[in-house]
Amino acid sequence: MKALYKSGPHAGLELVDRPEPEVGVHDVKIRVMTTGICGTDLHIEAYDDAAKAMINTPLVPGHEFYGEVVDIGDFVHGVKVGDRVSGEGHVVCGICRNCRAGRKQMCINVDSVGVQRDGAFAEFVVIPESNVYIHRDERITPLLGAIFDPFGNAVHTALQFPMVGEDVLITGAGPIGLMAAAVARHVGARKVAITDISDQRLELAKTMGVDLAVNVGTTRIKQAQRDLGMVEGFDYGMEMSGHSSALPEMIENMNHGGKICMLGLPSSSIDINWGKVVTHMLTLKGIYGREMFETWYAMSAMLTSSDVMRERISSVVTDFLPATQWQQGFEAARGGHGGKVVLDWTVFAS
Repeated sequence: MKALYKSGPHAGLELVDRPEPEVGVHDVKIRVMTTGICGTDLHIEAYDDAAKAMINTPLVPGHEFYGEVVDIGDFVHGVKVGDRVSGEGHVVCGICRNCRAGRKQMCINVDSVGVQRDGAFAEFVVIPESNVYIHRDERITPLLGAIFDPFGNAVHTALQFPMVGEDVLITGAGPIGLMAAAVARHVGARKVAITDISDQRLELAKTMGVDLAVNVGTTRIKQAQRDLGMVEGFDYGMEMSGHSSALPEMIENMNHGGKICMLGLPSSSIDINWGKVVTHMLTLKGIYGREMFETWYAMSAMLTSSDVMRERISSVVTDFLPATQWQQGFEAARGGHGGKVVLDWTVFAS
């Protein structure tokens, strides 16, 4: 099979022929149709410090995907050949305290598809049946199915606290920030503001239903509050950028009792005003991945019950390229000005 392969501890990937993965008794083999390029994949391709800390080579990366089941193990009962599926990328141990308590997204022994085990930048991928999510509605297209993983990040972050009637601030208009803005509008936020330094991404954010898209290279969030007619601070903040200045400025513009969820991974330590966190009674919560599988059901419900929501999330994909043009796709994703990049693996189908 064709696969994007990191053969050793060095920068770069190669499109090469690799053996097809074998199916264990609890596993499902999937013919990959589409894959999304994630920030994690950019780290892996560059083999930077973040990649060195999380992967072992050789490796086939890729964890955002949609495909068709072509084989199942002897002990698989809930998935059948021909099912169209996406995959939850976090393979959990099932025996740690969190797993046994039903908090699988907090597993301390997680093994990630495309990070610690071979992933979906290939014609075929094998994952446990317990990680398979079956798409039962044809309105979930291969394009949408490929971004269920990052959409899940957005949904998991947005639904942590009640949002109906609240004023929401999102820092970072990358693909997940854009999708979080669409979720906020869908579930009934009052005012939704989003920030970035890319005018292209801010223009795309306006199609997500935001009330204000703010270029923080030229405008401060305090001014955004005035432009929205807000007399108090934001009720709900979602930090999606990982930029060192985003969280401190968000804290300065939160209402008393405000809730902040942090999904963006900072590349360095961040100094924040802890006095304000205490005196303004703010809640800060870290978010990683998705709830298995409550978030997935919420995603499906939103996309299949609303044409507007489905159109908005689909439009986050701004680049759809054949997998043979993976280098162009990685360049587009690294550029930081567009939306989601998706690769088409059906180009290798005979």
